[in-house]
Amino acid sequence: MKNFFLLSILLIFISYLPAQQLIEKAPINFETLIFQPVQEHVHGSSIVSLPNGDLLVAWFQGHGERTADDVKIMGARLVKGSKIWSTPFLLADTPDLPDCNPVLFLNAQGKLFLVWIAVQANKWQFSILKFRTSVNYNQNGAPVWQWQDNILLKPNEKFATETESKFKLLPKSGAGWSEFAHQYDQTIIEASKDITKRSTGWMTRIKPLILKNGQILLPLYSDGFNFSLIAISDDDGTSWYPSLPIVSRGGVQPALVQKKDQHIIAYMRDNGDDPGRLQLSESADLGKTWSAAIKTDIPNAGSSVEALVLQDGRWAYISNDQENGRHRLSLYISNDEGSTWTWKSVLENEEPGKGSFSYPSLIQAADGLIRITYSYQLGNTGEAIKYVSIDPSKIKTNKK
Repeated sequence: MKNFFLLSILLIFISYLPAQQLIEKAPINFETLIFQPVQEHVHGSSIVSLPNGDLLVAWFQGHGERTADDVKIMGARLVKGSKIWSTPFLLADTPDLPDCNPVLFLNAQGKLFLVWIAVQANKWQFSILKFRTSVNYNQNGAPVWQWQDNILLKPNEKFATETESKFKLLPKSGAGWSEFAHQYDQTIIEASKDITKRSTGWMTRIKPLILKNGQILLPLYSDGFNFSLIAISDDDGTSWYPSLPIVSRGGVQPALVQKKDQHIIAYMRDNGDDPGRLQLSESADLGKTWSAAIKTDIPNAGSSVEALVLQDGRWAYISNDQENGRHRLSLYISNDEGSTWTWKSVLENEEPGKGSFSYPSLIQAADGLIRITYSYQLGNTGEAIKYVSIDPSKIKTNKK
């Protein structure tokens, strides 16, 4: 009964009311391609604002994704005050393995982290979590890396019991896809009992949430289980341990935001059955355990989402907000911690098949500007990463 009550409250909490939305042009301060389109696959960017005011962006680039062994992590820098991004430079390259899904962030001590995956055996479910750190990153070009290691997680038997108990709370369905289970929840439950499967293949995509106490919550997901968990560090990123899983049918690549009551919301891409909808889970204990994920009423095209609590307390959310395709990318603003999204701006919109704009990265720099990067492909011109800055102080949303 308690779980049913929680789910009911959550369903009310994420009510989506299009009739209340103001659809306006975003107050764009500046926009540009970080580099001219190339004939390689360019995807999965991450942006960080450095203490000296520079911006650093990472992405992966090569002739494909997991099946192309030439895929590497590339980066570029926008020096404070400049409008021209640097020539791209190498950030990481594991010989003979594809490197994908980079995440850049600073810990509470100002150390720069680059976390990414090396895709072993060219299969997502065998990916290896890797990271590099630097305290020497203010010069032009790439940071000078002082340390590199793997992030190794060992979910215990509670992972399996949590998976089984939370699947009982999901709506009855025989649908849902993952590498371990094509039709039946029971197959995923059985896989969760396998220590090898639950200890490997966890992948990065979205920036971490860093709590006021310095604790780092790094979102991860698995294409094997087709759901998510959080890697948690209590020592500024020196060591990591796993949360219990965010159990769902296809809720992956979680974006984390913290409410004023300290609860944490995970917004997730929908890799499950139709219709494609944003998935949501909530944690009441700072990311250690999570409610069974539910589908909201917000459309999702099976593509990555991003979310952020702005300095003024409003929430920002960005995604491909349609059931199919990545031809439209929209930014939303909420006054009430995601209960309603009363302001919307369409950043990119093309006819299906004419463009692709996806995998956003979203931050707010010390100057107050929202900084966004995303994968950009228009027609047959090639692929690039686009950068947009927006002044949120000029976004006027309805007050409740």
